[in-house]
Amino acid sequence: MNTYNLTIATPDGNQFQGEVVGLFVRGAEGDLAVFAGHVPFITSVQAGKCRLHLPDDDEKVATLDGGLLTVSGKTVTLLSGSFQWDAE
Repeated sequence: MNTYNLTIATPDGNQFQGEVVGLFVRGAEGDLAVFAGHVPFITSVQAGKCRLHLPDDDEKVATLDGGLLTVSGKTVTLLSGSFQWDAE
């Protein structure tokens, strides 16, 4: 399973940093799924749910208030004003 390094950062610091299989958010033009090898791009992210698929087949879900997503090679960065993990 191909993975890439994801960093999710807020003004309060990093909320996540590690390897993921996929990231799912709502971008400016609709829903986005980012997997390893995705073409580089930058887009705004709308407020809503953020889902991470981890290499161990686990899934983490959070709520964010929007932000900026940058995809570059094997590194993806999501910047958000606030990010809160949902209760499991």
